[in-house]
Amino acid sequence: MTQILKGIRVLEVAQYMFVPTCGAILADWGADVIKVEHPLRGDTQRGFVTIGGMTFDPTVNPMIEHPNRGKRSVGIDISTAEGQRLLYELAATADVFLTNYLPDARAKLNIDVAHIRAANPAIIYARGSAYGDKGPDRERGGFDGTAFWSHSGIARALSPADMEVPLMCNIGAFGDSISGMNLAGGIMGALFHRDRTGEALEVDVSLLGSAAWASGSAINTFTHGGRMTVAQMPRAGASAVNPFMGNFLTSDGGTISLFIMAPGPVIRDTFAHFGLEEAADDPRFADARALFAHAGPAGAMIATAIAAKPFAYWRDHLRTMKGQWAAVQSFLDLAQDAQALANDLFFEVETIDGSGPMRIVRGPVQYNHQPTVSTRAPQASEHTETLLLELGLEWDRIERLKACGAIA
Repeated sequence: MTQILKGIRVLEVAQYMFVPTCGAILADWGADVIKVEHPLRGDTQRGFVTIGGMTFDPTVNPMIEHPNRGKRSVGIDISTAEGQRLLYELAATADVFLTNYLPDARAKLNIDVAHIRAANPAIIYARGSAYGDKGPDRERGGFDGTAFWSHSGIARALSPADMEVPLMCNIGAFGDSISGMNLAGGIMGALFHRDRTGEALEVDVSLLGSAAWASGSAINTFTHGGRMTVAQMPRAGASAVNPFMGNFLTSDGGTISLFIMAPGPVIRDTFAHFGLEEAADDPRFADARALFAHAGPAGAMIATAIAAKPFAYWRDHLRTMKGQWAAVQSFLDLAQDAQALANDLFFEVETIDGSGPMRIVRGPVQYNHQPTVSTRAPQASEHTETLLLELGLEWDRIERLKACGAIA
């Protein structure tokens, strides 16, 4: 595996999901990511052990593994003078300072740009926030379910108008993970810039900004046109405009999604794959314009054909079809999907309690077709003594710091 960030040190003072997922990606790429946690409480995320009706052991928690794999954890109480002094000593050895603390908290804890740059003028200072580091909501906290999903317009855009309230985000850390990757990319750019010019930059990514970017094509279209299209309740069958688009039910209740946006060149091939060879010679479906004009009968034919056979048949049979389609799967299906496995979407980490490996989703970037390799997330404060010894602290100072509660 090519560790493109080998030799880069990241000092992370962050909690929950968004910014820690950025640290996890940087660790995947080879950086030495030091996660600073409170000596007693650790990352607040460690207390979240229930999701989707399931309760997990705090020591083997997938909600910790996803954003924290590959890191080292040091327990420092940065609200104390001794803890802040120790943090500055770590910052002096780092290339990147990574945080999601709000402006008031950064100032109160003396971890704002001025204090961290006083310890290391060459450090890149990277902030992740809910709403951005400027404007009236600068001090406002938030999660992906609020800033990314609701405030951004995504919830409204995906919710049919006749629903009583907009959809809530049902995918944990959805916006967090997207935003974490964006922040990692911004940090990579800042490292490249520093290497070329010597200038250390500040980097900002917000959940709100990530949501706007992810929705950018739609937002640009709607704002230019002056109105939004209204989401409709989903139904089985073809689109009213393009019969080669839609979700079609199979004989056993599965769903095949067709998404052939430019059907002209593949009309004959598409009909043939559904056993409708004669339809390709029907003048009503001769080209894309004619096909769209007669979307109703064409869509009904395709729906009938798909409904005649089971999901597994179509999943295999359509592999040779030229047009775009997908077998609609669940996350559990994806975990066993041959294409996902072939492209190394998952890796396993050994759990600290020896209960067996845990499967974790890899970051989406590969270099030279080589999958990233990582280790399990650290336990809170697991590497405190090791890191402080590496930093050059003597045992008597370590003992004094423990005694006064500055470290764990």
